[in-house]
Amino acid sequence: MPRKLPARLTRWWYTPRRRRNILVGLCAFILFSAAVLAGAWMRVCAGGACPSIAGLDNYDPDQASKLYAADGRLMTDYGLQRRTVVPLKQMSPAVAAAFLAVEDRRFYQHHGIDWVRFFGAIKSTLFGRKQGFSTITMQLAGNLWPDIIDRNQRKGFKGLSRKIRESRMALEIERNYSKDKILELYLNQIDLGNRAFGVEAAAQRYFGKSVRSLNVAEAAMLAGLPQAPATYNPRKSPRLAVRRRNVVIGMMEQWGKLSHESAEAWKAYPLSLSSRSDYSGVAEYFVEYVRQILQARFGTDLYKSGFRIYTTLDLDIQQAAERALETQLQNIEDGGTGPYPHKTYRQYLEQRSDATPDASAEPFSPYLQGMVVTLDADSGYIRAMVGGRDFDDNKYNRATQSLRQAGSTFKPFVYTAALRAGIPLSSIWEDSPVSVEIPDQPTWEPKNYDSKFEGFMTMREGLRQSRNTVAVKVGLKVGEDAVIAEASNFGITTRIPVVPSIFIGSADVYPIEMVSAYTGFANMGVVTTPSAILRVEDRDGNIVWQPEIRQKRVLDREHAWLILDGLRDVVRHGTATGVFSRAGLLSLPAGGKTGTTNDGMDVWFIGFTPDLVTGVWMGFDKKTKIKANAQGGLLAAPAWTMMMKEVYERRRIPSAWGMPDGVTQADIDEGTGSLATPFCPRASVVREYYFPGTEPTERCALHSPFRGGW
Repeated sequence: MPRKLPARLTRWWYTPRRRRNILVGLCAFILFSAAVLAGAWMRVCAGGACPSIAGLDNYDPDQASKLYAADGRLMTDYGLQRRTVVPLKQMSPAVAAAFLAVEDRRFYQHHGIDWVRFFGAIKSTLFGRKQGFSTITMQLAGNLWPDIIDRNQRKGFKGLSRKIRESRMALEIERNYSKDKILELYLNQIDLGNRAFGVEAAAQRYFGKSVRSLNVAEAAMLAGLPQAPATYNPRKSPRLAVRRRNVVIGMMEQWGKLSHESAEAWKAYPLSLSSRSDYSGVAEYFVEYVRQILQARFGTDLYKSGFRIYTTLDLDIQQAAERALETQLQNIEDGGTGPYPHKTYRQYLEQRSDATPDASAEPFSPYLQGMVVTLDADSGYIRAMVGGRDFDDNKYNRATQSLRQAGSTFKPFVYTAALRAGIPLSSIWEDSPVSVEIPDQPTWEPKNYDSKFEGFMTMREGLRQSRNTVAVKVGLKVGEDAVIAEASNFGITTRIPVVPSIFIGSADVYPIEMVSAYTGFANMGVVTTPSAILRVEDRDGNIVWQPEIRQKRVLDREHAWLILDGLRDVVRHGTATGVFSRAGLLSLPAGGKTGTTNDGMDVWFIGFTPDLVTGVWMGFDKKTKIKANAQGGLLAAPAWTMMMKEVYERRRIPSAWGMPDGVTQADIDEGTGSLATPFCPRASVVREYYFPGTEPTERCALHSPFRGGW
């Protein structure tokens, strides 16, 4: 039985005067509160403080632009809010049921304000408990116009004023829009954590599927997030997320949307998140490179217009490039290529401060770096781009931003200029000391990477074995201007000084331009400009930008085939033969050039097949000698072969280049460069190829029985 009030209090309450005073005071309080609320209700939208809802007729929220690989796989997105708008009718029915069960069960009965919950919230407040009464429509108003809802509010009245403003906006929305439209707007607007706004973006982010195909457990997981998106993030706190999900499923059962048996089954459903909702950890340097291009063209629209950006990137080639580069860099640091005298990347990570690095403040990293770029030979499409080892630690893109000495990868321009000048690959040059007088400077005396000299050899052999003195002598023969013009013709835009040292690669180049230049060899004389974007579509699928493939013929097919064949020899018999043989790639039609600077600060390998051109560079950001005996064939080429082996396990091996009809051929004596005779030793007789009119006319006198000629 309820306890009776003490007699003293009963007598006090039943005193007419006191009872009248209390009732009058209570009525006055109610009337005063009502007047205050009415005044606030009238004034809260004064002066245009409440936004117009007319814009909801053409609801167009900010949507992140999505970035796709060439095969349509989602890579990442650009934008502060990840959002994709989906009509309510296309959403799984479980989604609406789950959100309504949690947020607003009487959504289809009230007109914007749920008075049952309102008075329930007042009652709970009087008894010391906090209970919200916001309806979905009120939440929608707050989500759509958060800045306007909250502006110009004094701190003490901010919460009350916000609720009043939300309530007025909710009534206005309800008078003008259907319930289904309001629910659709809400589900496409709600913040569900991880920068995912709206149920479609969240479904893709967490489950790797569309909201159209979510089941009850997955829908309940999303419906549980709005209360505390960070706390119930299933990727960070799976146990809390499942607990919250099961609470939502219980609410759906209480509401009659699920039977008890079905609810228990869904509560037991395992948490099944997608292994990755996108490839946001892959090709981060490429993603940033594309972002810079698009921002220059579209400005801030890039982050809110919901563009669909289809890039040229091949994710399989990209991942092969990332694996191969890091594997080889670690092999170098671990001493697999000989003693390594510097701090390793792993040591750097162990010693680094826990503070997030500020990559913008210091563009250089202290550990060994690397770069890989792969281009489609025919189109110039960027199929892979690795700008460094750790984008989070250092965002400096070595493929597109760094200037590095080209080393011996520059030599093909020297030999191309020589071929164009009528000097055949069979011409004889002496690999011997050379001194070059330079005005107002010390005499320049270049050396080979092994500090040895091999004597007389053909120009082909000089290219194949990357002999510096041969390249210098050939370069001096054709002249600096001819070599500079050749490099410029192949797409090198950096300033190349008019000095003899350029013949062995002293000029600084952008790595991506150097790789692009080699498309001229892979394409038999046609250079293709690197391109990262296939097309950009608006959210309705209309193409708003589609860059054209840019090609330029820089060399006729005959001369191009000759230099191509010389570069194939580098792989078949030259400085890269060992790593190709060990990788089992000698049957792959390929050419390339190793590169090593005299100071050992840069090592390269740029290799190509008929369909792909790939460049690998390694070195320190702050130019430092990598190690003793640093050579492109020893350090960089293994990463190339490792990558190509993986790529061509999944890709059809292309047919080899066909020799143009205009190229002539002859058997020569390799020691003299003259036409072979029956008396030449078989080991010295080789088949050589020529541009018409440059073939030798004299027979080998060295191996003639007459020694004086015929």
